[in-house]
Amino acid sequence: MIQVKRYTATDQDAWDAFIGESKNGTFILKRGFMDYHKDRFDDHSLMVYDDQRLLVVVPAHVLKDTMYAHQGLTYGGFVWAKKIKFNEAFDCFQKVLAYADLQGIKNLVIKEIPRIYAQLPSDELDYFFHLAGANCIKKDVAMVIDYDEALGFEKNRREGLNRAKRHDLKVVCDNNFSAFWQEILTPGLAHKHKTHPVHSLAEIELLAERFPDNIKQVSVYHQGKLVAGTTVFLTPTVVHPQYVMGNDDKNKLGSIDLAYNYIIDHFAKGRRYFDFNTSSEQNGALLNSGLLFWKQSCGARCITINQYALETKNHNDLKLNLK
Repeated sequence: MIQVKRYTATDQDAWDAFIGESKNGTFILKRGFMDYHKDRFDDHSLMVYDDQRLLVVVPAHVLKDTMYAHQGLTYGGFVWAKKIKFNEAFDCFQKVLAYADLQGIKNLVIKEIPRIYAQLPSDELDYFFHLAGANCIKKDVAMVIDYDEALGFEKNRREGLNRAKRHDLKVVCDNNFSAFWQEILTPGLAHKHKTHPVHSLAEIELLAERFPDNIKQVSVYHQGKLVAGTTVFLTPTVVHPQYVMGNDDKNKLGSIDLAYNYIIDHFAKGRRYFDFNTSSEQNGALLNSGLLFWKQSCGARCITINQYALETKNHNDLKLNLK
């Protein structure tokens, strides 16, 4: 008997344990990460049970008549139990749509979890979207290194590493979030992009304290002065630099090349992919050629990441055609 339950704070232990044992969940979908900005979202996360067995969780919030999974996260979607069967997954998907429809929620918008983050094949949702008539409303280009088939740095990146060596730069994993935020990242984003980090210094320090095995700060120093850094998110399958920034001397010093070379190698053990993040804008319509060139020169190649929208009423006509 499939039942859909809205998440409450008393479910945190069960939620987090499920994420840790799921086939496509990561630490950013645990409540200790999700809830750091809970004041900004009307949380409406869902837990789907078959009797007492938790099969699916959906990190979500509601805005007007739309459920999003999730605007405050890099990705959301459906997180599946490791041993869930295909038919069970379909029943859970249908029940989630029916639940949302009954609640007066007309639309569901899903940021899919990129396949590289899954520990087991997890494409059920992609097929269910097809059956339910979902629309792909965003398709991003992301650049990824596959450690099993690594291409290595091209000549211009190796030249950057040689500059870093000549300037005797030092790179260490020291969790110096404060200096990176205050001296490099925040002023750099303000000057170059007229923006600011998604996470404040207090927020990233809180999250790093909660997830010390998953969030690391790597710093690059020149003559004792911080000149570049990167905040790295680690999952079972992926190394992902969440923030990367250098000071005005980064090209002369080769500091960014050194930072990337370090984190690509240092955190690789036991993981399959290095995720440079997206290089597209305007819902995928515009590609940043500079980012593409730079990431490809590090040996990265393309995957796509999709965002879907569908009407919850479509559950009424949803069925598996089985032979």
